[in-house]
Amino acid sequence: MAQPVLGSAPPKRVVVTGAAGKLGRAVVAHLRDVGVDVLAVDRAGGRDPRDVDGEFLLVDLTDYGQVVEAFTGGADEHAGRVEAIVHLAAVPAPGLLPNATTYANNSAATYNVFAAARAAGIKRVVWASSETVLGLPFDTPPPYAPVDEGYPPRPESTYSLNKALEEEMARHFCRWDPELVMVGLRFSNVMDVEDYARFPSFDADPRLRRWNLWGYIDARDGAQAVERALAHGRPGAEVFIIANADTVMSRSSASLMAEVYPGVEVRKQLGEHETLLSIDKARRVLGYEPRHSWRDHVDPAGR
Repeated sequence: MAQPVLGSAPPKRVVVTGAAGKLGRAVVAHLRDVGVDVLAVDRAGGRDPRDVDGEFLLVDLTDYGQVVEAFTGGADEHAGRVEAIVHLAAVPAPGLLPNATTYANNSAATYNVFAAARAAGIKRVVWASSETVLGLPFDTPPPYAPVDEGYPPRPESTYSLNKALEEEMARHFCRWDPELVMVGLRFSNVMDVEDYARFPSFDADPRLRRWNLWGYIDARDGAQAVERALAHGRPGAEVFIIANADTVMSRSSASLMAEVYPGVEVRKQLGEHETLLSIDKARRVLGYEPRHSWRDHVDPAGR
C-alpha cells in the first residue's frame, strides 16, 4: 500500500464523480491505495457496475435526486456516511459537444453536486476547475508569466465560462455555510504515461502547445493533488493551479517565452524547463510537489 502524503488526514469515505475518466481512474486508484473508502461514480454508457473493480455506482449527475441518494447512502449496497466529495465529472473539454449542451450538462452537474453535498451535511468538496480559466488558448497573450491565481478568470470558451462560474458558485456556497471547505483544482492537460511518446515531436513547432503555455499534469500527480486538497482544512473556497513542475518541451522555458510571447513580462528567473503554469500556491498551501515527469519515460531528444 502506498503511503499517504505527509501530514494528510484524508476522510474515511469519499465519493469520486467522473471516476471512469483519465484523471478519475488515477484518483480512485490512489485514494484506495492510501486507505480511503471510495464510492466511484460515473455515467459511462452501457457500463455494468458489477464489471468494475471496487465500489461503483452509475449516476446521472444532472438528476438531483440521484446525486442526493448517492451522497446519503440511499442506494442499495452503498450505505455508509460520506465525508467528502471529489467532483471530476464533466464534458471534459471545449468543442466535443455543442456549446449549449456542454453548458447544460456541466453547470447542472456541478450545481447538483454542490447543493447535494450541502443538503447531506458534507463539509468538504474538492472539484476539478480548469487551466482554461487562465485565458486559454492564449491567443490573447497572458498578462505575465508564470501565470498564477492572482488575476481574475478570463474564460474564452463556453466550457471555460462554466468553470469560472463554478468557482464563483463555490464562493457563495461557502458564504452560506462558513464551515464548508471547497477546493477547486485548476488542472492542466491530463496525461498518462502512454501519452508521453509524442512529446518530443512538440519541439518542431513551439506554437503547437502555446495554447496552455506548454503545460501538463501527470494523472498520478493530479491524484496526489486531490489527496492533498482533501486534507486542506481551512473553511472557504480556494483555487489552485495544478500542473507538473516542467513543461512538455525540451527547449528552455525562457527561450519559449522569448520566441512566442516576447512582449509578456516574465516575473521570475526561470529554471531550464520550469512550468509556466505556476504551482507555487499549491506547493505553499497544500504541500503539493509533483513526483513525475515525462522525461522519466521518454528521451527528450526522441532517440
